Amino acid sequence: MADVEQDAAVPDAAGNGSDAVNGSAGRFVSSPEGTALAYGSLLLMALLPIFFGALRSVCCSKSKSASDMPETITSRDAARFPIIASCTLFGLYLFFKTVHTASMEGLRALGLNLKYLKLCSEDEPEVSRVWNDMRIFSQEYINLLLSMYFFVLGILALSHTMSPFMCRVFPANWPNKQYQLLFTQGSGDGKEEIVNYEFDTKDLICLAISSVVGVWYVLKKHWIANNLFGLAFALNGVELLHLNNVSTGCILLGGLFVYDVFWVFGTNVMVTVAKSFEAPIKLVFPQDLLEKGLDANNFAMLGLGDIVIPGIFIALLLRFDVSLKKNTRTYFYTSFLAYIFGLGLTIFVMHTFKHAQPALLYLVPACVGFPVVLALFKGELTEMFRYEESSPEEASLKEEVTESDKDK
Repeated sequence: MADVEQDAAVPDAAGNGSDAVNGSAGRFVSSPEGTALAYGSLLLMALLPIFFGALRSVCCSKSKSASDMPETITSRDAARFPIIASCTLFGLYLFFKTVHTASMEGLRALGLNLKYLKLCSEDEPEVSRVWNDMRIFSQEYINLLLSMYFFVLGILALSHTMSPFMCRVFPANWPNKQYQLLFTQGSGDGKEEIVNYEFDTKDLICLAISSVVGVWYVLKKHWIANNLFGLAFALNGVELLHLNNVSTGCILLGGLFVYDVFWVFGTNVMVTVAKSFEAPIKLVFPQDLLEKGLDANNFAMLGLGDIVIPGIFIALLLRFDVSLKKNTRTYFYTSFLAYIFGLGLTIFVMHTFKHAQPALLYLVPACVGFPVVLALFKGELTEMFRYEESSPEEASLKEEVTESDKDK
């Protein structure tokens, strides 16, 4: 989902607060230059993880390392994903709405304004009880727990993203020691490995740098730290999530096409969750950066799902290009340009109509339609849909079977 979010004042509990909620009172109007900068930056940030994640997915598909092992999505997984995503999204919506409604009803029952609630809580026992309940079950408290969860995930994702670049930066004579983290269960012949992770000195340096970004994000919630984690999540998703064939990709993108359109146009669920959920699950860029600098707060945003979902399909087409062994990347570049066209159209419609847009409404027809038409024109449509990608374990098993057959 693509949208523009405005910072709004907290509405008075005793009034309707419609102006504050809708952001119509004192709303900052960004300049055309600031808007163009924000939209262009979002487009560029969306392209980076798709391009580099797709390239890394080719190496990942051939890797036998446990840390780089891809997760293969089957047609059954693709068919169930929109249903699971819808249940999760609606559950978060109900949670945030219930918490907000319960807090506001408690305030109205006491005839209080949220602005003075904390100041009065020390003198009035009933006010103190409501204030404490709000602190425990408030949206801010839940977002704090989520921040700690994404703090750990973000550090690991950013560290994994930086690792290949560190290998190029550090000189070859750098002392690079190897380490292994091993957890086992049982003993003797029944011993079973739970965790077996190998890393080196360069990985530790990446982890230290990522931890600094993580602390910055938790303490300040700065949009740059949010974007660093978001880009790392997106790149890792494109690299490590693999579709097993084109048909599975069509099922996944088709299902999420309906999911995105319904939850954005049919309800206010996705917009509400996206603006209430303080986690690096979206890329943001301020439209008032030129006026307010790094303290800007009038953001345009793009959900990570609008990057990762088309991205894993584009990465699949790159691996299909590699399998053709023609030394060309025709389908990859076609789908990549289709993504640029689709996202550009999303931003144009969003800016024109001033309303949140389901980006997959424009991205899915472009990313699927352009390569399919090209394959039909080149006479490779059947070959494209017959392309099947196996997991590294299955590939190694097939190689062992082939070698044993040759020996016989």
